[in-house]
Amino acid sequence: MSLILKKMESNIETIQLIKGKKYKGKISKFDGKIAECDGFPSSIGTICKISCDEENFVTSEIIGFRDNKNLLAVHDLNANVVSGATVEVLDSGTDIEVGFNLLGRVIDANGQFLENDTNLPVLNERWPINGKFLNPMEKEEIVEPLDVGIKAINSLLTVGRGQRLGIVAGSGVGKSVLLGMMTKFTAADVVIVGLIGERSREVRSFVNHVFDTKTRKKTIIVAVPADKSPLLRIRGAMRATSIAEYFRDKGKNVLLIMDSLTRIAHAKREVGLALGEQPTSKGYPPSVISMIPNLIERTGTGKKNSGSITAFYTILADSDDTNDPVVDTARAILDGHIVLSREHAQMGIYPAIDVNMSLSRVMNSIIDNKHQEQAKYIKKLYSLYLDNRDLVLMGGYNKGQNEDLDRAVENWSKICKLLIQSENQPTNFNQSINELFKIN
Repeated sequence: MSLILKKMESNIETIQLIKGKKYKGKISKFDGKIAECDGFPSSIGTICKISCDEENFVTSEIIGFRDNKNLLAVHDLNANVVSGATVEVLDSGTDIEVGFNLLGRVIDANGQFLENDTNLPVLNERWPINGKFLNPMEKEEIVEPLDVGIKAINSLLTVGRGQRLGIVAGSGVGKSVLLGMMTKFTAADVVIVGLIGERSREVRSFVNHVFDTKTRKKTIIVAVPADKSPLLRIRGAMRATSIAEYFRDKGKNVLLIMDSLTRIAHAKREVGLALGEQPTSKGYPPSVISMIPNLIERTGTGKKNSGSITAFYTILADSDDTNDPVVDTARAILDGHIVLSREHAQMGIYPAIDVNMSLSRVMNSIIDNKHQEQAKYIKKLYSLYLDNRDLVLMGGYNKGQNEDLDRAVENWSKICKLLIQSENQPTNFNQSINELFKIN
C-alpha cells in the first residue's frame, strides 16, 4: 500500500512541475541561442518563461540537458536575456489546442492567431503535438484517387487519398503558384498549409491569393516565417501535422501541404549543431535524418472509418541538385515525387512538372487499365519529343524515320495543352482524364 501512495505522490509532484507550480531556475549561461539554467526536473519540449526583468519575458523550450543543467532555446532571437534571469515552466509542450474553429484561420507555431480579429474562436479540444501511435497493420490501404485540381498530376501522376509525395524544385520555377492552385482546386475536405521558413511577404501574398470565400471555409494556414527561431519552425511543422491528424481522426480527407521540408531540416540542423551533434553529409547531423521519416510517417491513411492525410512536402533542390541529402532521405520514405524543371519553365510550361523525372508509386493500383495504358503512352511520346527536340527544331529529322517520334511531334501541342494550366483555371479529375484521352 505504501508503494502505491509513494507512486501517487510522485505523480502529483510531476503534475505540479508541468504546470509550473513548484520548480523554478536561474539562467547561468547564454550564448545568444542556447541558455543554461539550474537543472529542475522536466522533459524535452517543455515550454518555459524567462523573465528578463520585472516587465519583460521571453518564451523558450527545453531541448536537452548537460551537467545537471537544462538547455533552453529561446523563441525570440533578439531577446535580452541576462545572467540570473528567472526560468519558470509554462506548459509541458506536449499538447496543442485543436478544433473545427481553426478553419479559415492563420496561426503561428504557438497556436496564436495572426489575424487582426477581435472575434477569436474558442478551442476546447487537444491533440498531442508528437502525434498518436498508429499500428501500421491497422492503416487502411490507398484505394481511390484524390482530385488535386491539377490536370497534369490527375492524369499522368495520379495521387491517392493518403499518399505522401515530395515536390522537388529549385528557386523560381513556380512552386508557390502550384501549391496555391492545389489549395484552391483540391477536392479534399480540409486543407492544412504549413508555411515554414518562408519570407513574411510570401506568407501575406499566399493568404491573399488563396483565401477566397470558398477556400477559406476549409483551409488552415500555419505560418512561421524565416525570421523566427529554429525551434518555432520545427514546432510549426509539428503543429500543422497534429492538426491534420485531428481532422483525419474526425473522418475528414485532409490535404497537408508543407512548404518546405528543407527549411524544417535546416532548423533541425541549427538545433542539432548547437547541442554539439557531429555534422555528417553537407553539415546535417543524424537527428535531421531521423526527424524526416518521423514527421512524414504521421501522415497517410488512418484506421477503418477514419479519414486520410494526403501530404505534399516541398523540397528545395539547391542549385537544382536533386541528390541533396534531404531530397534523398525524403524520396526514400515518400510514396512518390514531383519534380519541377527549370527547363520546362523556360519553355513556358507551367506548372513546370517534369513528367519523366516524376513518379507516383500508387498510381497503377488506383486507376483502371485503360487510364494506365494511355498515361504510359503519353509519357513515351513526351520523352521521345524532349530527347529529339533540338533535332526536330533544327530540321534534322524527316517525317517517316520513326513512327513513334512522328506521333510525338504531331501530338506535342496536345501534350503541352495537357501540361499547361493557368493558376485561375481549375480542372477536376474527370476533365483531366478526358483531356488525356484526346491525345492519340
